[in-house]
Amino acid sequence: MASALLLVVTAVALGAGNGAAFDPNPLQDFCVADTTSKVRVNGLPCKDPATVVPDDFFFAGVDKPGRTESRRYGFSALSVQIPGLNTLGASHARVDVAPGGVFPPHYHPRASETAVVLEGAVYFGFVTSYPENKLFAKVLHKGDVFAVPQGLVHFLYNNGTAPAALYATLSSQNPGLVLLGDTLFGSGLADDLLAKTFLTDRETVHKIGAKFRS
Repeated sequence: MASALLLVVTAVALGAGNGAAFDPNPLQDFCVADTTSKVRVNGLPCKDPATVVPDDFFFAGVDKPGRTESRRYGFSALSVQIPGLNTLGASHARVDVAPGGVFPPHYHPRASETAVVLEGAVYFGFVTSYPENKLFAKVLHKGDVFAVPQGLVHFLYNNGTAPAALYATLSSQNPGLVLLGDTLFGSGLADDLLAKTFLTDRETVHKIGAKFRS
């Protein structure tokens, strides 16, 4: 009986531990990424601690927009690359949204997100999971902060006349990004399937899909 109870307790503890976080907990003060190594692990290999310098925890240039522009949606994203964050379960990005532009509905499968508005104003929100599908959204201004729970669909919309910029922090080294429109219409899913999903006809789905495949 005692051994059976121990087995159950162990199983519950392991399950709880696995469910608490997706990124592994660090086993040392830091593991600065060695970007020159060809070894690939869960994260990146660690530099020799004796060779670590202050610049490994530093990034310059977040005051400027990123160069990865989306002509389709009107946003750009600048990934903040800090080697010292390796294995610490966090990533950062600056996001710029042009007037009338959007960071369209998407989700991060492995991370929650907190974003602070640096400049301008945006309509920012998320939608809860099925069946409630409840919208939580606000117009955010400079200095405002908004949080998005892990795995929930969220969006940014700059419906003003001035450019907007945000600084986002995500709770995973590799949060993942799933753009709903691109996933559904740009992946080759059958028109029949999408027509039934969106309660419309194949012709409408085909026209929408063509925009994502061009």
